[in-house]
Amino acid sequence: MFDAHTQAILELCRDQKLLDEQALQDLQNEHRLTGKALAALIVDQNLVPKPTFLRKVADSLALEFVDNLPPSIGGDIVSELSAHHARMYGVIPMRVDSQSIDLLAVDPFNAQIIDDLTFALGKDVRLLVADPERIETLIKNHYGEDDSSLDEILGELDTEDAPEANAEDLDPNDIEALAGQAPIIRFVNLVLAQAIRDKASDIHFEPFEHEFKIRYRIDGALYEMSPPPKHLALPITSRVKVLANLNIAERRIPQDGRIKLTLAGRPVDLRVSTLPTQFGESVVLRVLDQSAVQLDITQLGMPEDVFEGISEIVKRPNGIFIVTGPTGSGKTTTLYSALRIVNSPDVKLLTAEDPVEYEIEGIMQVPVNHTVGLTFAAALRSFLRQDPDIIMVGEIRDLETAQISIQASLTGHLVLSTLHTNDAPGAVTRLVDMGVEPFLISSSLEAVLAQRLVRRICSSCRTAYEPPGTLLQQLGIDPVDIGNREFFYGKGCPVCNNSGYKGRMGIYEWLRMSEAIRDLVVQRAPTLVIKQKALEQGMRTLRDDGLRAIFDGATSIEEVVKYT
Repeated sequence: MFDAHTQAILELCRDQKLLDEQALQDLQNEHRLTGKALAALIVDQNLVPKPTFLRKVADSLALEFVDNLPPSIGGDIVSELSAHHARMYGVIPMRVDSQSIDLLAVDPFNAQIIDDLTFALGKDVRLLVADPERIETLIKNHYGEDDSSLDEILGELDTEDAPEANAEDLDPNDIEALAGQAPIIRFVNLVLAQAIRDKASDIHFEPFEHEFKIRYRIDGALYEMSPPPKHLALPITSRVKVLANLNIAERRIPQDGRIKLTLAGRPVDLRVSTLPTQFGESVVLRVLDQSAVQLDITQLGMPEDVFEGISEIVKRPNGIFIVTGPTGSGKTTTLYSALRIVNSPDVKLLTAEDPVEYEIEGIMQVPVNHTVGLTFAAALRSFLRQDPDIIMVGEIRDLETAQISIQASLTGHLVLSTLHTNDAPGAVTRLVDMGVEPFLISSSLEAVLAQRLVRRICSSCRTAYEPPGTLLQQLGIDPVDIGNREFFYGKGCPVCNNSGYKGRMGIYEWLRMSEAIRDLVVQRAPTLVIKQKALEQGMRTLRDDGLRAIFDGATSIEEVVKYT
């Protein structure tokens, strides 16, 4: 439900009786809504004095608490740790001897620091607890900020007329040596750090005939970085493969892996996919930001009636709830957030995913593996023997998965899943097309949610304007109906990288199965007829919900036209 850090703070507050249950509940709600760290909320709201809180943290972790930090630390001690390690792990040495090193840590809960640095430094590492803000200041004062640009690092690689390394001529040891050059390591770290700082969802390394491109996807749109020289394609992609524990010698078939590392003191999880192309391997990294799942689904701009509808559905004892939309429309996040509503010790939750994107406390998550025959259908069959209350299936892709999902719902389980259709009524037709009997759909399907993600207008440069008549025509709005409503767009500013947009929100189409719609399903009525009946009964289309977001000043006309 929460990440390990938040869970540890909650347990600490309960064990030490620092806060009562109501205060903890309020804090958890605020943490979900704002994404702000629980410890920061406790200190900011002065619920526990900072020194007391830090002392309790130290006691719970059996670590030493340093109350009075010196204004500076001796150069001989500081030199025991590289600036790279200090900034990466958020630590600075306080005491050093021949056998051990004591490090002040911004995040003392991150046990990975001890494992990684014990190996890197060849000494016993002990963490010390102190005021995180003061530790950050000490790190900045002694090691500076990593303001080296990608261009500076590339300059160190001596790119003058360097021959392009031909992968075919090199053995794995040569490739590993190329990938292990200090500037290559720094370059890849900086690319990853910058992507995470800019809140990118994906990082693309793309080899072409005459260039090697690096692109970030931020809020659904791709932005190109300044490209490194083409001959660095092999060392850079090999470095990423080394981090993901992939076979660097194998470049003929696609590979999948995962990278877990610490950047700026916080743990980061990346999913890695390689693809052999005509000019080398294309590598795409998906940033799995755990904090995104902590967000309450209402944070995605979900209307109150839709949120209440989902909350009511996931508390039902049985039935099927489907979320539909194209890839990257936030379906998985919606399902995780729905599971979070009911995730409690008295409910058994099982998920089958391809792959498991976010690890959630209290939920048994199974990654499907087609190579060994663990398909969605096979996982589902096993789930029914595991005594679950609620089952989430990543996607209903075939008749077998659909039939077992329906069987599970009819035998007293709630099943959550996704489908790829354009709108909510289309989900019914899609299941019929797969070969599912209409009477089974009618008796088991409870609701369908169609969704899209549109970019939010940047609040720092939001500007009112009068849209051209052609745009209004595309939306199907009569200028007469507008009255004195205002329309907005983002002018572009440094905050949003001059894109005019910052962050994303959802637009939704909520179809609740009624008796009239169930009858139409049994009669094999076409999508259009089902949609008409749903509209009569109050369903808002994606376009209508988009208009709501436009009139709220949250998104632009162009975004809604593009996605609906």
